[in-house]
Amino acid sequence: MTIALPIRPAADAPAYYSPSANECGLFERAWARRLPLLLKGPTGCGKTRFVSHMAAKLGLPLSTVSCHDDLAAADLTGRYLLMGGDTVWVDGPLTRAVREGGICYLDEIVEARKDVAVVLHPLTDDRRILPLERTGEQLVAPASFMLVVSYNPGYQNLLKSLKPSTRQRFVAIEFDFLPKSEEIAVVSAESGLADTQVAPLVELARRIRALKGHDLEEGASTRLLVYCASLIDAGVPVREAVLAAMIEPLTDEPDVKTALTELADSLIR
Repeated sequence: MTIALPIRPAADAPAYYSPSANECGLFERAWARRLPLLLKGPTGCGKTRFVSHMAAKLGLPLSTVSCHDDLAAADLTGRYLLMGGDTVWVDGPLTRAVREGGICYLDEIVEARKDVAVVLHPLTDDRRILPLERTGEQLVAPASFMLVVSYNPGYQNLLKSLKPSTRQRFVAIEFDFLPKSEEIAVVSAESGLADTQVAPLVELARRIRALKGHDLEEGASTRLLVYCASLIDAGVPVREAVLAAMIEPLTDEPDVKTALTELADSLIR
């Protein structure tokens, strides 16, 4: 017996997204030409939101997988499980996306185990197939299926990196944080907070990002900005919201937290 659980349908309307260049057009053309896509950029800069936006825009179901150290190929393809005394095959998210002709998005692909790349390779060339050794099936991806992966180049090291042989199987788009005015507009639209109140938060985030690689491993993401603005819009005092959403998530070091708090106090009145 085989069970294919439904994947999330496309949203009724595209999620709010502010294009920075021609990434939307490139995505559409890559999908139309059945090309796999690689998104690279810092954490929280909008890669996942971009994929959600495009899935809704194209009317395609989206299956998102957050990759991690223990993610194996079987987690994507599926496995046999005991259900009510029967042994049944349950499709994984990649298999479901191939069967239903949706988008499969693998976030932070370099975090997954090495055998994941082996499963993806036949889907990233002109064969566009997914062999399922355990069931004896060989699925041919329909025209509407698209494989999208992402990673943060800043996190790559000798132990975790995307091999050149894998990278060259994808069309790639580089992402970065939006220009100040556009980021203000995005955060305001997402949180409901007025532009004038969002502006100093964005300036703080930009100052914090400049510290990346010195006192901080990573800068403040647009996602954290939205969290902070949402808390303020909900009535949380500004200083408390900044501490909870833009400082505490970035560091545990008391001295660094003190320095960031002083920076915030100098920018936000």
